[in-house]
Parts: sequence; C-alpha cells; structure tokens
Amino acid sequence: METGKIKKLKELIDLFEHNIKQYKGKYYDEAKTRVDFIDKFFELLGWDISNIQGYSEQYRSVVREDRIEIKGKLKAPDYCFRIGGVRKFFVEAKKPSVDIKHNIEPAFQLRRYAYTAKLPLSILTDFEEFVVYDTRIKPDRHDQASTARIFYCTYKEYEKHFDFIYNTFSQQAILKGSFDKYIEDTKRKKGTSEVNKEFLKFIEKWRENLAKNIALRNKDLTIYELNYAVQKIIDRIIFLRIAEDRHIENYGRILKLIENKENIYPQLVKLFLKADFKYNSGLFNLKFDQVTPDLKIDDKILIDIIKSIYYPDCPYEFSVFDVEILGNIYEQFLGKTIRLTASHQAKVESKPEVKKAGGVYYTPKYIVDYIVKNTVGEKIKKKTPEQISNLKILDPACGSGSFLLGAYQMLMNYHLEYYTKDENIKKALKPKDKKIYQIRENEYCLTIEEKHRILLNNIFGVDIDSQAVEVTKLSLLLKLMEGESQESAGMLFKFSDIKMLPDLSENIKCGNSLIGSDFYETGQMNLFQDEATTRRINVFDWDKEFPDIFKNGGFDVVIGNPPYLLVFDIEIKKYLENKYYEFKRNNDLYIAFISQGLNLLKKQGYFSLITPNTYINGQYFIELRKTLSKYKIEEIINFEMKQVFKNVNVYTAIFVLTNICNTKDWVLKSDIDKKIGIIKANSIDFIYKNNLIIKLETNKKFVDYLLIKDVGYNYWSIGRGKIRGNSIGSRILYSSEKKENDIPFFKGSNIFKYYNTIPRNYLKNNYKKYLNENDIFRFSSEILETKPKIIYRQTANQLIATIDYNGYHNDKTVHIIICKNGIEYDLRFILGLFNSKLLNYYYKYIVNETGRTFAQVKIVNVKRLPFPNVNIVNTNYLNIIKFVDEMIDFQKKYHSAKFENEQKMYKKQIDILDNQIDQLVYELYDLTEEEIKIVKEEKNK
Repeated sequence: METGKIKKLKELIDLFEHNIKQYKGKYYDEAKTRVDFIDKFFELLGWDISNIQGYSEQYRSVVREDRIEIKGKLKAPDYCFRIGGVRKFFVEAKKPSVDIKHNIEPAFQLRRYAYTAKLPLSILTDFEEFVVYDTRIKPDRHDQASTARIFYCTYKEYEKHFDFIYNTFSQQAILKGSFDKYIEDTKRKKGTSEVNKEFLKFIEKWRENLAKNIALRNKDLTIYELNYAVQKIIDRIIFLRIAEDRHIENYGRILKLIENKENIYPQLVKLFLKADFKYNSGLFNLKFDQVTPDLKIDDKILIDIIKSIYYPDCPYEFSVFDVEILGNIYEQFLGKTIRLTASHQAKVESKPEVKKAGGVYYTPKYIVDYIVKNTVGEKIKKKTPEQISNLKILDPACGSGSFLLGAYQMLMNYHLEYYTKDENIKKALKPKDKKIYQIRENEYCLTIEEKHRILLNNIFGVDIDSQAVEVTKLSLLLKLMEGESQESAGMLFKFSDIKMLPDLSENIKCGNSLIGSDFYETGQMNLFQDEATTRRINVFDWDKEFPDIFKNGGFDVVIGNPPYLLVFDIEIKKYLENKYYEFKRNNDLYIAFISQGLNLLKKQGYFSLITPNTYINGQYFIELRKTLSKYKIEEIINFEMKQVFKNVNVYTAIFVLTNICNTKDWVLKSDIDKKIGIIKANSIDFIYKNNLIIKLETNKKFVDYLLIKDVGYNYWSIGRGKIRGNSIGSRILYSSEKKENDIPFFKGSNIFKYYNTIPRNYLKNNYKKYLNENDIFRFSSEILETKPKIIYRQTANQLIATIDYNGYHNDKTVHIIICKNGIEYDLRFILGLFNSKLLNYYYKYIVNETGRTFAQVKIVNVKRLPFPNVNIVNTNYLNIIKFVDEMIDFQKKYHSAKFENEQKMYKKQIDILDNQIDQLVYELYDLTEEEIKIVKEEKNK
C-alpha cells in the first residue's frame, strides 16, 4: 500500500487513541464520527465521499443519507457505495459509545437494509470497531450480533488487516473484481438465501391465505374475481408499505389498523380510498372496482399479513427494495394462479402456459440494460428533451415490466444529465417550468411533474395477462416514486394540480399482442359462448388501442422478451399462419412476436428481442431469416451454450435491427462483449463461417450417397406404444424379459461410439394387427431389418454411431444410415467419417446442439454433412475400414473388461485408433496443419 495512505491511517488511529474518552462520551455524536473518522477512512480506500469529481446523482460513487429518524426508525443506511450507479455495499455508521460487537439492534438494522437490497456484503462501523456482515443470510430479530458476521477488528488492528480491507472494499479492488471474487468464494456459505426467493415465499403465503379465506367468506365470487381481488389487495398493501419506508406516507399507518384487532378490512378499504385521492393512479380506484370494497376477510388473516411487514417481525427494509428485484419476484409470483374447486375452495397452482414453458423466465438485468442501451440509448443520443418528448417505446409482452423499467430509468437519467449541464441548469431550475430541484450541493433530482411527463409520453406496454399488466403499472409507479418524500409530495400538491402518480391505463394495456378481432371473422364466433376461451384469446386491435401512435407510423422502439411457447391450438395456429408469413411451418410463438414487432415498428425505429436461438440456423426458420435480412441488422448475439436464464435449459439470442433497408454488413457475437465475425448485408445465413467451414461446404453431402432414415417405433403413441389400457401387459412395446418370437429393438441408450449394448426392449410379434395402413408403411421391417446398417443416437448433442450386424429393429430415438442403391461405399468407412472429430466439429459449428437438455441429431442436419471425394481403392479409404474393424473389436473388449487395468489398457488402444482414423479423415478432406489445429482446439474446449 502507498506510504502516504499508511501515514494517514496511522494519524487517524493516533487521533482516535489520544481522545478516545471524549469520543466515547455522550456529547460526541454519530454525525461527528462520520465527518472526523469514517469519511476519512473510506477516502483512504479511494472513494470520492464528497463527490469532488462532480458526477451527476445517478453516477456518483458514494451516496450519503441524512440522519432522519421517525418514531425510532432510521431513514436509510448512512453510506451506499456504488460503481457506475450500481450498489455494491452499504456502510452503517454508529457513534463510538455504541457497543457494536454485542448490540443486536445495529446489526439487525444493517442486515435488513442490505439483505432487502440484495447486497452480499455490508459494513457496520463506529471507527473504534469495524464489522463485515454476509448480508445474503436472512436476518431475524432474535439473531445475535455475531450472526452472519464474517470479519471483526478494532481500530488498533487496522494496520494489521488493512490489506484485506483495501483489497476487498476499496474502489480499485471492486473495479478489478476482487470484491466479486471474495463474494464468489463465500457463495455457498451456510444459511445464505436470495431475497427474491424469500420474499416470493412471503407473498405466496399471503396469496394462499387470502385466497382460501376470501373464497370461504365470499361464496358468490367467480374464479376471475377471486384472482383479481387477491392480486389487488397484495399490490395495494405492498405499494403503501413501500411508500411508508420511503417516507411518502406516515410510517405505521397500516399497522395502526390492527390495534383493535377487529373490523380490519373495512378500515383498510378506507385507507385505499384516501390513497386514491392522493395518488389517482388507478391502483386504488374503487369506483371501477366492484369486487374488493365489500369483501369479507377474517381479521386474523390481515393481522398476520400486516404484522409480517413491520419491524421487528419483518426482515425486509422496503425503502431500499429495488423495483427490479420486486419485478423479478412478481414474475415468479404471476406464474401461479388461484383455482376454485367444486366446493368453492381455493387452490393455488402453476398456470398451464408456465407448465408448458418449463417455468418463468425473468430477464437478467444485464440483458435488459444491454437491449435498452442499444435501442433507446441509440434513439435518444445527442437529442434534446423536446426532440424525444414524442418517442414511443413498446414492450408487446411486458410481463412484470422489466424492459419498460429499464427504458424509463434510462430516459430519466438522460433528462437529468441534460438539465444539469452548465448551459441548461438555470433554465431547468426556473419556477415557471421547473424540470429539476436541488437536494444538496451539486445534487439534483427531476421534479415529479417531469417524471410524470416522461412516463406518460414515452412508455407503453401490452400483455395478455391482466395480472401482469397490473404488476407492470405498479412497478413503473414505484420507479417514479424513487427519491420522493413527504416534502416533495407536499410541494407537488401545493403548487400543482396533478396528483402524485399518473393513471397508466392508456399506456399499459391488457390484450393479445398477436391476435386481433379479425380472429372472429374466420368462423370463430361460437368461441364467445365460452368465457374461458374468450379470456384466453383476449383479442387486441393495435390501431384502435393506440390510434395516435399509428397515425404517426407506429412505435419508435420495440423491445422485450416474448413467451417461449409452442402453439398447439389448431384455430390459433391457423390464424397466426395466415397473419404472419414467417410463422408458417412453425409452432414457436416467438416467431409471431418478431413478425408482429416489425409490423408495429416505425420507419427508422429500433427493434430488439431476446428469444430462443433456434432461428439462427434452424431449417424451418429460413423465412424469418429472409425477412430479418431485409432490415438493417445492427448485430445478433447468439449465446449458444450460455444459459442466460438461470437453471433453465433455454438457449437464446438477441437481435438488434433498425427499420431501414439493409445495406450494411453486421456483427455476429457469442456474448454481449464477444465478437465472432461480420456477416454480409442481406445474407440469410446467420452463422459466421471460418475458412475451414467454407472449404468443407464445397464438398458433396451425405445425402448425395446415403439414405438417412427415421423409421423407428413411437413408444408413446396409442396403437404403437401400447394397446388401449394402462397395464404393462397391454403394451406392444415393452422393456422386460423377452417373450417367444417377440422382436428386440434398440433405443438410443443402447448406442455408443462404435459399440452397442444388447437390446432389452421388445416388440410383440403380433404388433401388425394394431397398426393402421400408414403405420405399416412407415414401420415396414424392410429397412429396420437391413443388415448391416449404421445406427446413430438421435437424442444427443454430437454424432454417435455404430453398426448393427443383426438386423434389430429400433424405436424413434435411433436413426438409420444405409447406402443408396448403386453406391458401393463400405459402411465401416461411413462410420469412421461419422464418428470423426472433423465431422463432429462441422456438425457442432453448423447445428450447435451442445449443452441442450433435449439436443437432437436431426436427419436434415446429417444430410448436410460433407462427403469426401474418394474412391474405394484409395489407401486412406481402405485403412479407415481396417481401423474401424479394430476399433469395434477393442470397444467390445473395453466394455466387457472386468478389471480396471484391463479397461485402461483397451482405452489406450481406442484413443490411438481414434487419432489414426481422425488423421486419415483430415487427409481425405485435404486439411492443412493450421486447419487440423482448429479442429483439435475446438475438441479440447
């Protein structure tokens, strides 16, 4: 560490030591401790405590809070340390007379703040003592001060531990990644839990208890009214509770309702009515809400909910609850719905569409930020607030509103930065048309009127789920309220006619972004008779819902993350195929969203979605690639094997395009900061091909010489997989002991590289009587019983094949390769090619199924494999056949070996043969040493 820093640290320690009695006295308060010692200590760690560099509010590195105490409750942590406006850790300061080591309250206070803000580490200090807490551990009011404490020292030990403190909490250390590395190293510490998972459990418990009680006490409610009522009550309580912790409402207003422990809900409704007068946002509008005002809810249910959101029972501090985190929680929350049983009891279960999609996918913040930056950011660059006042930003599947929150935040940051420039600040502060106000020296905020204006003018969303629409509105209103207080609210009401919050009903709407009312012009009028179907279809006419926007050509920016669902409903599929050309021969709903997004986009508008990456090179997505190639593609990021969505096997891509004719080459990336290469303008091939791939593509293809067939039995189909009925004995395909004359067949799990296990799966010998004509044609034994034939595993992420010399049958998880009539190539040679490193490299490059849970080696892709120009007397051809014979033999020996040493010996021989076959294959395709190196390096990744 620098000599100057050591000297200053010693001076601070000596000063404290010399006057410790005075500092620990009752007249030396917290404010003085901060100024005299804590500020200076963190300046030694490289932090700009006083914002000497003059950064605008959203980018300053240290945010210091004033010490405001309301009924014993502090406003916020004393310091928030940030990098690029992103919180990294909190510091809570105390005066030296406080016993930090043993006092429970300061520790619980800090941990609540940091846990709610989803920060992994935070600090409690009075300079005399310095404590670091792991704030991923959920706080409990009964915790000792030592709970979750991972570091403690006194001022006398600062020199000894300063390397650790500096290397973890200094600004330089965080920029270099040391802070994040330390967090990663302690990630699996016992007791750690993410706030979003815990708060989700919290509100899910509310939902369940409210739903059951409301259903019990209000027998006339429909399922839709019950879902609506529960969602509204939860939203309203959360909003008011957050408003309290942000000091827009008096702290404890909801808590007071349970003092008498009776008639709580009618009192809560009165509170909602007062809130409606104050906020006028639609959230509390009981005039148009005919469901919630007159509900009967037991006092005990509400007492439990209300107590759980207040100190000391509540582990959360709502003043620092990020709206983005809340959105993440709500996204998961909305994945379930309330169902009513025949006896009018409430049950909570996953929504059908969530089950089909395999869960709820909340878009990570870095993805949202990237898309917003490259669309909204580009659209507003170098423009004045007046020039962007009519910018229209849309998310057509807004969910909980994460993309709209990101766009709104960017617009507010941009406006604040513009207004606080030296040449603009005087005008922006003028009372007549005030855009900003000053909170302290060099610190400004947008006025609430300006935040209103931006939100209403610029932000728009649609979602088919009415609950999601309400959550998006709630999230945007909470975002607007960030930084507001009782004082700012009071000033607003005093000098303005507007209410504190805007009504977003004309901005965020409920409907089906893909299906208009013309759906009922195609013979679907009878669907109106089914309320559930009408709600599920939920038609939406864009030109009628947003007439002014479409008079001006559409939306300037379209962004989002559409649902990853397959369409199986015949009528909906037919409608989508007719309306969206790119959707033909496809079931992926996201394709229709891309097509519709282009329809909604204004000329020169920006369009970006994160979707599955199947359109990058999928056979049935060529029409979509043709369409996209007509626009100016800025870039496509194909994340390939990277799982953007945590714990979900969905592989994704982001495209960014502009609605103008494409005349420019564009960038293909494998991550947001990893460029792969340049793709030519108007190309419909979205894969960057290196020279080796281009060279291989000049060869003829497997399909020119070989028949690649999918003729296996479908184990699950009625009439093939089983005779009607559920017992094992009724199946025509089964896995057990062979019965007389029954036919063995391979499954994919029997197939290995150059080897197969003996099939223990059987087809009943009288199976033909259960098949219809199409089945008999499809499952004829002519090809199935061919011998020899190459059989390869269909469910795999690479090419894995062997030869069947016995003429066994197979199910659909195994595909077959044989030579076309008149082709004399030996199948052992074909097998050597198929299993080679080179063809696996090519396959991975053009198909990229690696890492997918349901990866498939599809026939259409095997047909594309390059075939060498070789005749049957070629030396390499003959040697490959010889080595494949030896390989098959050694594979049998390896798999039947009974001792580990034997296995190792055979494995060495197998590896040698693999390398020999690979070398011969390289020569057949005329690879250079440099090209061989590329293949080998890819194999080792």
